Amino acid sequence: MSSRISFSEQVNRYFDTAAALTKHDPTLLAQIRECNFVGRFAFPVQLDNGHIEVIHAWRAQHSNHKMPTKGGIRFAPDVCEDEVIALASLMTYKCAIVNVPFGGAKGGVAIDRKKYSPRELERITRRFIYELHRKNFIGPGIDVPAPDFGTGPTEMAWIADTYQSLNSSELNAMAAVTGKPIELGGIRGRTEATGLGVFYGVREACSVDEDMKRIGLTAGIEGKTVVIQGFGNVGYHTAKFFQENGAKVIAIGELAGVVYNANGLDIQALDQHRRETGSILGTPGAELLPSGTPVLELECDILIPAALENVITIENASRIKAKIIGEAANGPTTADANDILIKRGALIIPDAYLNAGGVTVSYFEWLKNLSHVRFGRLEKRFEEMAFRRLLSAVENATEQKFNQEMIKLYSRGADEQDLVRSGLEETMAGSYQEIRNIQLRLGGNIDLRTAAFISAIDKIALCYAELGIFP
Repeated sequence: MSSRISFSEQVNRYFDTAAALTKHDPTLLAQIRECNFVGRFAFPVQLDNGHIEVIHAWRAQHSNHKMPTKGGIRFAPDVCEDEVIALASLMTYKCAIVNVPFGGAKGGVAIDRKKYSPRELERITRRFIYELHRKNFIGPGIDVPAPDFGTGPTEMAWIADTYQSLNSSELNAMAAVTGKPIELGGIRGRTEATGLGVFYGVREACSVDEDMKRIGLTAGIEGKTVVIQGFGNVGYHTAKFFQENGAKVIAIGELAGVVYNANGLDIQALDQHRRETGSILGTPGAELLPSGTPVLELECDILIPAALENVITIENASRIKAKIIGEAANGPTTADANDILIKRGALIIPDAYLNAGGVTVSYFEWLKNLSHVRFGRLEKRFEEMAFRRLLSAVENATEQKFNQEMIKLYSRGADEQDLVRSGLEETMAGSYQEIRNIQLRLGGNIDLRTAAFISAIDKIALCYAELGIFP
């Protein structure tokens, strides 16, 4: 992306390309494109040393065609209004693409969390939620935050507690935020959701033999080489699931450096070494590449940018060798770079689809909080007894005897994590086929990103039509 083009302008450029291929009313398209509302907040917080600091934050609600709106809150020193608006718009399109009934939102607090103590971070988080509540910017049917860059389950627990204290009589108060710890109404499977969704999405793309032949690869994940930029929560889980399913993760890059093994890195060893030392550098079996090695430009079948936006640009796009780019981060590829890669023949699996695992499982958590019932609680034991009866019938009919270990394995009922992963897999597989069908319907002359945006535009337009706002 040229420095003259902002992040939100970049997203709008993708939107405009797709919108031009639809037949919707221009006024409707303008409504879908625009951010409905953005709030800027400035509030004082007392630090541990007694000083008062003014904190700046934003919350954008891009689209209210579905309620509530949904989107993470990030803590980052360089977060700004434009970034929050761009990410909120991506959330709108993302939710529509994967058929999650939310409008898009996003929040940002302009702090470097490393400079604050845990108590200071708690005060900042709680005060921000207080400000959102004053402006009616949070609630299970209004706007539901989630983790993002620089935040996690701890911050979500503070948000839940703050909202609940302000709404003590609200039965569904815990549904006002997702990404919470399990003990506080969270859902099993949320931690790995985005990384697992990335794996499911890339696997679905790699299952299409025709598309793989076009880029010079065979179908399937097994044996493919993978390079990942970023080893945070998303990068780690993406790498983990690729490795577990037969791919070779040959390189992982972080700010500190790039580690490499042509035969495949040991992802669990990298994670363990990082937990013990704070860095993946120095892990046995992981060669440190020379300082300054651009991880994005390494030779591989699949490249996964899993860090921040705007890392693949017009400056480095021509040097990227990967045949498949799976966008695990939000906005990692600028509009100009996207055009270069598409002309070169690369298959780009867009962020607006590929990293939707997090919001999909957040949707499941929201449903769990509204229903007040853990997934699997009602049916798990019933399923196990039904499977045991089936095994018993097989034994009686065939004289085949199952030992206790086999019975336990074959009769296990689905628990919450099983159901969450199954729902996520269905979502990612079904949504990819919807996008690809749009691509084929238009003669195969558009890339997956444009097809994904068309999918989102069509679904949002249908919502407005059903509301009677636009014909």
